[in-house]
Amino acid sequence: MHVIDLRSDTVTLPTEEMRKAMAEAEVGDDQSREDPTVNKLEELAAEIIGKEAALFVPSGVMGNLCAMLVHCERGQEVIMGDQSHILWYESGSGAALGGLVYRSVHNGRFGELNPSEVEETIRPERLGFPRTGLVCLENTHNRCGGTVLNLQQIEGIVDVAHRHNVPVHMDGARIFNAAIYLGVPAKELAKPVDSIEFCLSKGLSAPVGSIVAGSEGFVREARRVRKLLGGAMRQSGVIAAAGIVALEKMIDRLHEDHVNARKIAEGIVDLDGIRLDLETVQTNIVAFDLVSPDWTPPKLISELESRGLRISSYGGRKMRIVTHYGISDDEYDQAIKIFRDVLTGTYVSYPQH
Repeated sequence: MHVIDLRSDTVTLPTEEMRKAMAEAEVGDDQSREDPTVNKLEELAAEIIGKEAALFVPSGVMGNLCAMLVHCERGQEVIMGDQSHILWYESGSGAALGGLVYRSVHNGRFGELNPSEVEETIRPERLGFPRTGLVCLENTHNRCGGTVLNLQQIEGIVDVAHRHNVPVHMDGARIFNAAIYLGVPAKELAKPVDSIEFCLSKGLSAPVGSIVAGSEGFVREARRVRKLLGGAMRQSGVIAAAGIVALEKMIDRLHEDHVNARKIAEGIVDLDGIRLDLETVQTNIVAFDLVSPDWTPPKLISELESRGLRISSYGGRKMRIVTHYGISDDEYDQAIKIFRDVLTGTYVSYPQH
């Protein structure tokens, strides 16, 4: 059976141009800074995101962890949204490996943080209080449905944090989706923050890898932390080559994913049994709540998959559909039909492509 996989944009496969670049990559020992392809990727990434330097890491989780461990000392608090990816899906890595304490503040409907609440959460200097080491933002915001923070919202948090001498890190796994949505260069959204992580392996379709970027001094320390975490690699130009193609060729097409997400959302929003906020469908994620007592997330996932459509759960009754490269217009149409038929109990067999 042909399966339309909309669980995540991490299921994308490398393009033919990426495969060719990987096969022909010039490589060396990256741990000794001798891999020319990795060096080229890091220089390109720093230029595109507008930071002094960048570091290639195996995953976004490692990129965020590197940032937390560089910015913070053991026992310090990291302030983040209560719906943030770092809090929900990164295994408590900062606590487990860095002795850091996570302190959450409310994420708004679009993933935003309230500057006043952040300021109230930053610890004053007092004997017995842990110190605040870092504030984390997320853009786009995964659990809020791929929603976007604009420059004003970012600057509002950065101004508060910097006034208290606290740095700000951005989990920008899908920062280029945010930039495309707002019609601005990604470097404009990254400029206010002290460091940023972004993924090559989601909408940009590279098979593996992320970038963490900031000042020269920050990246120098992040390189040391990457080694500590076991993330320093050898001839990693083989995978970095795909990242170069991703940054050069795959950013501008992200708007197609946004159009298709809106198409899916509008095609299912009227169904009984789900609650979907159309205003939060800004980029490539369609988030909805399963409200019918007749359905559980495992049951819905199983029924859809048996008919050729894969979606995923955030946990609890919150679900998501993610659009990405490699899915045709016809497949998106078929996905809507399968979803509607399963939810309404009127499933009809469709031709398999």
